[in-house]
Amino acid sequence: MSDAQSALDALLQSAAATPQLYPPNSRYYGQPTLTMTLPDGTSVSYLSQRYVPQPAQFAVLKLYSVVQGDRLDNLAGTFFNDPQQYWRICDANNAIRPAALTETIGTRLRITLPLGVPGGLGSA
Repeated sequence: MSDAQSALDALLQSAAATPQLYPPNSRYYGQPTLTMTLPDGTSVSYLSQRYVPQPAQFAVLKLYSVVQGDRLDNLAGTFFNDPQQYWRICDANNAIRPAALTETIGTRLRITLPLGVPGGLGSA
């Protein structure tokens, strides 16, 4: 077996050994599952806490002004081709209550690249 084939086999086996609980478009993708043992010996699995990044860490693609009838899932479908990524708009705009982002006509929303992807408005 070639070195390249061995490396590929090892990569595929390691990926299969650590299945993801959430799909790649989920805000929880890649979050580790932790285990805690209760005083009675019962083992409980739970998802580790997800810390929301500060909005300034995202590269802005555009600023969008809310119009009558806007919904976050529709905006995510328009801007990201995936309505289930509405959470990216929430993260980029530091939303505690997501519905508040579209309640006021004219609110300016930051539409951003995923965290860690450079670029956006004003980039060279």
